[in-house]
Amino acid sequence: MAEAALDAVQRELREFPAAVRELNVPLAVPYLDQPPTPLHFYRDWVCPNRPCIIRRALQHWPALQKWSLPYLRAAAGSTEVSVAVTPDGYADAVRGDRFVMPAERRLPLSCVLDVLEGRAQHPGVLYVQKQCSNLPTELPQLLSDLEPHVPWASEALGKMPDAVNFWLGEAAAVTSLHKDHYENLYCVVSGEKHFLLHPPSDRPFIPYEMYTPATYQLTEEGSFKMVDEEAMEKVCVLFLGPREREGSRHKRAGVVAPCSEKPRSLGPPSAEQDRVPGSHGCIAVNFWYDMEYDLKYSYFQLLDSLTKASGLA
Repeated sequence: MAEAALDAVQRELREFPAAVRELNVPLAVPYLDQPPTPLHFYRDWVCPNRPCIIRRALQHWPALQKWSLPYLRAAAGSTEVSVAVTPDGYADAVRGDRFVMPAERRLPLSCVLDVLEGRAQHPGVLYVQKQCSNLPTELPQLLSDLEPHVPWASEALGKMPDAVNFWLGEAAAVTSLHKDHYENLYCVVSGEKHFLLHPPSDRPFIPYEMYTPATYQLTEEGSFKMVDEEAMEKVCVLFLGPREREGSRHKRAGVVAPCSEKPRSLGPPSAEQDRVPGSHGCIAVNFWYDMEYDLKYSYFQLLDSLTKASGLA
């Protein structure tokens, strides 16, 4: 009896993602030709937890006309910023039985720009990706070129953003599949970002496993070594992305493909699980608004618990 019940639960969980996609998840992320009103944004996108791409959302930002690599050099080239350095461009990624975090270096922004423009070389792949509001804390010179928040989103969500982050990196820099507990408005100022999104309903096909945390260290010779973080406990990490899926032991019949788009401004939802590559020298800013731990969150937690308890992932 118990085995039959478990089989029934697993079957329902396997069929759940396809059923949700038929009802609510579009094959492609839809475009809006202009920013929505706060009411429409909340009603049509936040409440149903659906992503969208918004055209002409940033036209009034001076950054859209001004920000380029030469402009960044002139405005903030001497400013030191936190830079993630990895051997292959994958930060916070699973490597073997380790969850490996990038080496972090403090470099003048001009050094990063030299690498992006081909004037200099640096071991590994560079990515200005430090979060925790790195734009106002590390590059305050650029704040006058954009708004401190997204007014229609702030009104819709009833709060100001918790963080405003600046992103700049090489084409090889990729953010691995992950999940953030934030409503994310990602604003691409120059270049392209490619988001591969999995809706929360894909959870039964996205495995989480426990990994020993480690950090890349960059040696004086310019090579990388992984050093275990012995003071940290093992971390639970989701492990499935477009690169990892091929040949993965987790590849299974019925796994659903992500939505794929090239956004200029993307938002929300917070519960999506995404992988983020971009074009060389892409410049972006994102606004993180704290998510609501509402009924949708509780439903996802239930789905997560059932998936783990049933042994699916």
